[in-house]
Amino acid sequence: MEVKVHTYRLFSQRERPLPHGSFTRSGGVSPLPYDSLNVGKGVGDDPELVAENRRRIGRHLGCKALLSARQVHGSGVYLLRQPINQDLEVEGYDALVSPWPGVGLMIQQADCQAVLLHDPRRGVTANIHVGWRGSVANIIGRVVTLLVEKLGCRPVDLLAAVSPSLGPCCAEFVNYRLELPLELHPYRIGEHYFDFWAISRAQLEAAGVEPRHIETAGICTRCHPAYFSYRRDGLCGRNASVIAG
Repeated sequence: MEVKVHTYRLFSQRERPLPHGSFTRSGGVSPLPYDSLNVGKGVGDDPELVAENRRRIGRHLGCKALLSARQVHGSGVYLLRQPINQDLEVEGYDALVSPWPGVGLMIQQADCQAVLLHDPRRGVTANIHVGWRGSVANIIGRVVTLLVEKLGCRPVDLLAAVSPSLGPCCAEFVNYRLELPLELHPYRIGEHYFDFWAISRAQLEAAGVEPRHIETAGICTRCHPAYFSYRRDGLCGRNASVIAG
C-alpha cells in the first residue's frame, strides 16, 4: 500500500509548493499493532522497520534529511543552527525550528497536534508538538517569540496548519479542573470535552498570526482509522507530520 498524506492549501497553493504533509498510517513496513507507517522509536516497534518508514517519508517529500525529537510533552524549542545531510533526532524537545532548505522537520503524534509553521519571507519553518500540556504551556507562543527574536520573522507573515489530532468530539478531560487552567475552560464543549483545535487557533492569533493564515485539518485521529490513536487503541504507532523549507 502506498504512502497517503494530508496536505494543506496554505503550503500547496504557492509558486513553489512546500514539501510537507501529515501522514496516515498507510504505506510502511511495520506489523500489527504498529501497522504500518510507524515513525515512533519508543513504542516497541523494530528499530530497523521504523528507520525504513522514516526513509519512505523522506523520499516521498524529497527531503535531504529529517530532523525529529524525542518528545517529552514539555516546552523546549530546538533551533537547527547548521544544515544537516542525514537524519538527526535530538533529545527532550517538543518544537523544531530550521532556516535551512531541504530539512524536513518531523513531529510524531498519536492524538496530539502538530502545528506546522512557515515564513515565506524569511524561508523559516517550524513544527510543534502540541498535546494538552503544550497547550497549557502555550508552546505555540514560545515558538513564535523565538522566530521573531532569533530569526527576524514577523508574525503577520507566518502561515500555520493544525494537523489531524484529537477532535472536540473525543477530547475528554474528566479532571479538567485540575489539569487545565481557567483560561482554557471557555473552550469546553459539553461537560468534559474540549476543542483544542480552537485553542491552538486562539494561541496562534494571540501571537500575531493572521486568521486567514491558519488552516485546520479538522480530522479527529480517534475517529478516523487511517491514523494512529493512543486514545482509541492504547498500544500503537506514531503518525508523522513533516514540513521542509
